[in-house]
Amino acid sequence: MQRQHFDYHTTFSLNSGDSLPGFSLAYCTWGQMNAEGSNVIWVCHALTGSADVNQWWPGMIGPGKPLDTDRYFIICANVLGGCYGSTGPLDQNPATGKAYYHQFPELNVQDVTRAFDLLRQSLSINAIDLLIGGSLGGQQAVQWAADQPSLIKKLALLATNARHSPWGIAFNETQRMAIEADSSWKTEKAEAGAQGLKAARAIALLSYRTYAIYDEKQQNSQDSQSAMFAAASYQQYQGKKFIGRFNAFTYWILSKMMDSHDVGKNYASTAKALQGIEAKTLVIGIDSDILFPIAEQEFLAQHIPNAHLITLSSPYGHDGFLVEIQAVSEAINELMAFSVEEKKVNSKAAIS
Repeated sequence: MQRQHFDYHTTFSLNSGDSLPGFSLAYCTWGQMNAEGSNVIWVCHALTGSADVNQWWPGMIGPGKPLDTDRYFIICANVLGGCYGSTGPLDQNPATGKAYYHQFPELNVQDVTRAFDLLRQSLSINAIDLLIGGSLGGQQAVQWAADQPSLIKKLALLATNARHSPWGIAFNETQRMAIEADSSWKTEKAEAGAQGLKAARAIALLSYRTYAIYDEKQQNSQDSQSAMFAAASYQQYQGKKFIGRFNAFTYWILSKMMDSHDVGKNYASTAKALQGIEAKTLVIGIDSDILFPIAEQEFLAQHIPNAHLITLSSPYGHDGFLVEIQAVSEAINELMAFSVEEKKVNSKAAIS
């Protein structure tokens, strides 16, 4: 794996009407691009992910795995506004010489994909064989595929949607309310809102998981005399762990980015935007996902012309796309194997 940075030194206009005076994207690559540039896989990470796919999707990338580093050139970039090396709220604002903090501009999904596309151009990538993303990463993938249909050959959308729902927005707003309730949130410090973020993460877990998985994994043992229930301890632990690797400013920016997602915003309708996608598309939904319910993946599959829907049964809810590695791997392998067989058939047809 190679860790690198792409620096863009020109003013970058945002859809909000604001702008950034340039930006940096942290990205990781695996494998080698072939001479034709036809073996590129681009991964878009979810809300709290990073460019290092192995950290948040173990088992998916490597030799002989679905994202096969022996066959493909694989790239993942940390989103604009992120906190894993890309320009974000804790970086210096050149206009003030201080960190942006609350002054970091509003971003939407299309701002992120346009930044990704500038990175793509800098690497002389002329086609993406597979674009894959889940959750917020899936929102980015579907937006990019709609905006540049001839660029993307195959598309894998996992536990995501064409536009964010009032239900999803309500979950995110509730988390931001927890951050706002932290008295330190108004301060200009890197750790501002940390205790609120801890609570926000605990709230988010309830939307990522399910009643069934908590019932299975977080039961107190019958002989336990602890004053702290297992489920309560789990929420506290996950919140504490999260604030050690993330900040409230980035969480605020990226959750609002998710809320504003509608792939059809610059099209006649959401359905029209999806109908323009040319990629052979795999849509994966999780039957127990309450945050991105299966109806949202059905909508994607219904309106993307060359799409196939697979519904995975999992007790893990929205997190199922990260946890059910074997099932996801089989689906991705089938998508990639189909394209290989299709190329063989086309080659034989050309010879005859």
